[in-house]
Amino acid sequence: MKYYIGIDIGTSSAKVILMDENGKITGEASREYAIEEPRPGWKQIDPEVWMRGTDEAMEQLLEGCDPQEVEAIGVTGQMHTVVFLDENGESIRPALMWNDTRTKDMVSNLKEKIRRLPEASHVASIISTGSPAVNLLWLKENEPDSFHKMKKFLIGPDYIVYRLTGTMQTDYCEASTSSLCDLTTGTWSPEIRHLLDFPEEIYPEIKGTAVTAGMVQEEWRQKYGFGENVRVITGTGDNPAAAIATGCFARKYPVLSLGTSGVLMVPKSRIDFNARGKNILFSMDGKEISILVQGVIQSTGSSLGWWVKQILGTDDFAGETSQDDIDHLGESPLIFYPHLTGDKTIYGDPNLRGAFLGMGTDTTRKEMTLAVMEGICLAARQLAEVMCLTREEMDGLKVTGGGSKNEVWMQMLADVLGVRVQQMESTAGAGYGIALAAAGSRDGVSMERMIDHTVRIRKTFSPRTYNMGLYEKKYKKYQKIYQCYQEMMEE
Repeated sequence: MKYYIGIDIGTSSAKVILMDENGKITGEASREYAIEEPRPGWKQIDPEVWMRGTDEAMEQLLEGCDPQEVEAIGVTGQMHTVVFLDENGESIRPALMWNDTRTKDMVSNLKEKIRRLPEASHVASIISTGSPAVNLLWLKENEPDSFHKMKKFLIGPDYIVYRLTGTMQTDYCEASTSSLCDLTTGTWSPEIRHLLDFPEEIYPEIKGTAVTAGMVQEEWRQKYGFGENVRVITGTGDNPAAAIATGCFARKYPVLSLGTSGVLMVPKSRIDFNARGKNILFSMDGKEISILVQGVIQSTGSSLGWWVKQILGTDDFAGETSQDDIDHLGESPLIFYPHLTGDKTIYGDPNLRGAFLGMGTDTTRKEMTLAVMEGICLAARQLAEVMCLTREEMDGLKVTGGGSKNEVWMQMLADVLGVRVQQMESTAGAGYGIALAAAGSRDGVSMERMIDHTVRIRKTFSPRTYNMGLYEKKYKKYQKIYQCYQEMMEE
């Protein structure tokens, strides 16, 4: 029996999974770690922390199995986080995280400059705090000595591939979301490089996700007991990896992941620069390129977690709702605005914040909990609209992630969107997706067949006329909140 390992370098933990050649997960392990926050809004981490977490989790994962049967490894993880390496391949300083906001005062000026570039103006729409382009620029302007020592930058999971193999590269996903890439050609943009005055040699080579980056180096091979030719593929970001795991790519349907943030992923045949959302280039083999459009609601699970854990002081989210609530969804006048940590896709406003509207002395705890869930659903509807997705395209929306387990929330989402919502039974995430990619890099292996083991629909929720009508009225009110918020902030 051949085995494949998926490594997922998350924001707060390294997760590893072991998958057999039939697509069955046979083992899992993880290690948590902490990021550094030296100043408000600054988020960084020594990339070796990821490697130590991966190493410890890997040793646990391989207990009780024959490591000689491991054939390939895939690595995925947080997109955008940028690592700075010197001529010896050592990290110069902590990596700047995807959610670091130290560059918020630089973004708008950089957007304006990029908009003036004839061949690269489309990149301006995806520049945001945490983008590798602006983080590299911050390093150049604020830590010039470190910038001059840098010989190569890598994106999050690329660092683990480098540590395992000694080779440096990135994939089309990480390149296309870096704000340094020409999305029309899938190559590094010379115009942006000249604008930012970055040396050409600091850029890594772009390869296909399932292309072999290298073999596991001797030190790791001996430590884990691997055979001589364990391949490590280039890997990709966590959202495309999750799209593989959920069947989004293979079966061409939209998927909403309700995790810490809410990510709406839609495969497209071509790039549409008029629609909002991040166009992610993806290629398994480095030849055929697919498009995955991604839109984000930054605070979904984090909004609910804030409300349930910090405000209500409980971990029992399930106990805050019941099946009885389903018949009365939309009846409360209370509205929650869910943008507690700003917005990237709908408004591109990092300073946007949340609010409750319509509270009274008779407002109950239950109403406020349901309002938080409703606010996230209303944001999902607005996100789909600005991404120019029709109801026909959204019908049968597959939903995954921790939030998908709550049936009240799923029925609410169907009523707000006015489409059928399908609750996915699979809990396999990005780690499983990249293990599938590692297996798919082997001749004769069918990813489609392996996906069938985990991609199943648990339950379908259909929109109801009465509740749809209530949410239609509430959504019209919801859409006016941003303008009112802007006016208040200007005053």
